[in-house]
Amino acid sequence: MSTHVLPLPAHFDEDKVGQLWSVPYQQRAEEARQWARRYHLRPSGEDKKKICLFLIDVQNTFCLPGFELFVGGRSGRGAVEDNIRLCRFIYRYLGMITDIYVTLDTHLAMQIFHPIFWVDKNGNHPESLTLITRRDIEEGRWRVNPQIISQLDIGSQDYLQRYVLHYTGKLEEKGRFQLMIWPYHAMKGGIGQAVVPAVEEALFFHSIARNSQTVFINKGENPLTENYSIFAPEVLEDFADQPVGKRDWKLFEKLIGYDWVIIAGQAKSHCVAWTVADLLAMIKKEDKKLADKFYLLEDCTSPVVVPGVVDFSRSADEAFAAFVQAGMHVIKSTDPLGF
Repeated sequence: MSTHVLPLPAHFDEDKVGQLWSVPYQQRAEEARQWARRYHLRPSGEDKKKICLFLIDVQNTFCLPGFELFVGGRSGRGAVEDNIRLCRFIYRYLGMITDIYVTLDTHLAMQIFHPIFWVDKNGNHPESLTLITRRDIEEGRWRVNPQIISQLDIGSQDYLQRYVLHYTGKLEEKGRFQLMIWPYHAMKGGIGQAVVPAVEEALFFHSIARNSQTVFINKGENPLTENYSIFAPEVLEDFADQPVGKRDWKLFEKLIGYDWVIIAGQAKSHCVAWTVADLLAMIKKEDKKLADKFYLLEDCTSPVVVPGVVDFSRSADEAFAAFVQAGMHVIKSTDPLGF
């Protein structure tokens, strides 16, 4: 395995990181093989120190300007700037990163956080970024759209009305977020669900150069719950204590098997923060010392900021501070890494 930082390959173009384009796979595969020979890169299976790069939702829907939920951060170009640094990091440490895991936010139209799920007394759907509270439901401001019940095939109108009261109440008890109605985004099979091209190219290049299969993991298709974290949905059980979802202990066991796990992605305030929070909760049940294996790439993630509407920068920073206090590490992609 290469033990030094590599140069950037000639094909990497920072100006294209914020654009949509098609990766020339065959060309990149040949270049990756040549790169491996030139820099004496060994197959990842031979690595003595196992390093996992764990990427959260680096998808078009969050990472490209003009897409549904572009994470601009306070700079307005947050995810683009993050992914420039992320691509550089992958290429520089190509010979040291053993495996790469990638979570993919994946949604269908009829889900609890999308407008079509809800109607008011006039049959109107809520606007995007509407907050729906338990009290809103109790007072009749919003109810489950009766026209989608048969499509969901998971219960009657009465069941779903009882469920959404339970769900919004559980969210408020947990103190994370109230239920927010998001724009339709990361739609399954759509272009928004795909990994942003510049990062996809880097992942493919790594896969060929190191003989390492990139692992892609979908999350978020359950119609009855949000799923910010890859490890668990926001609510695990319904009002009758019947399961809605479960924790992904298999993924957890795979990650703690690495010597280092380096985490980046979008958005710092939401899917990154809650994935790491769930990871930390699982670590505490297993062995608190495992937190020392995890490194957060602070300059490869940005919070959700909608100017004049919401700014989650402070909550994101507070979450990262708590992760450090629990034993994790916050680093920058430009820091010299002691692999």
